[in-house]
Amino acid sequence: MSVAEESLTRPEPTVDPRPAPRWRSALATLAVVLVVSVVTWWLLADPQWSVTGLYPQPFTALLFWLLMGTVWVAFTFEWLGPAGWPQPWRGLAGIATTAGAGIGVTVLLGYGWGRIDPSFAAGRAGGAGFTAGNLFVLFGFFFYVLSAVCHGHWPWSTKFRQPWSGFGQLTLVFVPTLVAYAVFALPNVATWASPRSALLSTPTMIGWFYSLVVSTVLTGVLGENLPWRLAGRPARVAAASLFGNALLGTLVYFVLLPVVKFLMGPVNVTALGGGVTVHAAELGVCWTFWMISWANVFGNRPTRFSAGVNVLVRIAITGVLACGTYPLDYFVLAPHVLHEPVSVGTLHGDALGFVDWAILWTLSYVVFLGSYGVGKRPADR
Repeated sequence: MSVAEESLTRPEPTVDPRPAPRWRSALATLAVVLVVSVVTWWLLADPQWSVTGLYPQPFTALLFWLLMGTVWVAFTFEWLGPAGWPQPWRGLAGIATTAGAGIGVTVLLGYGWGRIDPSFAAGRAGGAGFTAGNLFVLFGFFFYVLSAVCHGHWPWSTKFRQPWSGFGQLTLVFVPTLVAYAVFALPNVATWASPRSALLSTPTMIGWFYSLVVSTVLTGVLGENLPWRLAGRPARVAAASLFGNALLGTLVYFVLLPVVKFLMGPVNVTALGGGVTVHAAELGVCWTFWMISWANVFGNRPTRFSAGVNVLVRIAITGVLACGTYPLDYFVLAPHVLHEPVSVGTLHGDALGFVDWAILWTLSYVVFLGSYGVGKRPADR
């Protein structure tokens, strides 16, 4: 089993040991994730129905940091809850830990560090302080997921066991994450910086860097670390995956952008103007949802052909599903189910909100809880 499979498709014991039909079990798991995602959205984020009033900020900040907490706990530290506990208690303990990490960072940034640097202050107009903080996750998701699924936690995994390997990786990966955040994000969002000094506008930065995330999930999960694993020694694999995903992710950006312009229609392209570049990330998050679901829920099918054919088929299936999800979210779910307001033109809401929420619940239910109550996840063939 590859590093990617071990990291993002880790099977968990369930209370029902009977083998479940593969497709029925997978579809039932997907249904649970989607239903829970919608119901919890109504309770916590819905602009019309929720009583919390958290939409769009600080809900978005909480969501992003919850995702970051999930990556840290489940992948950086490879911890899914107390090993001796049965499900669902084991998974719930893991989820509670990630929730504590996500909520804690959001509060510390907005109400702690924000007192020192007003760029992050919770009271900043329009939730801009929360946005300044949660943009860190964009870079963190790339580097920490890259470390887990492509680098195999190198170099710490060769010398230390968990949790020491996790602490080493958490510290080491924080450095390039912080540098990338300081270079690309802070000039756009800090109160003390001049936007003229920014290398990229915020929409383009998000669209491009999220495309690097897409590339990392594509090669690390769907591709089982191909082609990077062909580099040989761990150090070479790490270098190849870092620079390779940077290049491939840039190509993904230039592929996603014209596709998403076609999906949204010319009226919305015109209305968005230069801001249309962020929608490479909006389509990218739809693709990421399906890639993670395909690996974790549907067994990363197919597995019976050659490695190249398997990967190409997976890319085609998840890509088509992503292209269907994008207009479904913006034109159907956001206005009629999630009650999100118009963002621009005829587009409603923000896929980086609800679709990321669905990704969070996919990881929580499948990785932490082992699809508890539905059955075993489909085994690879």
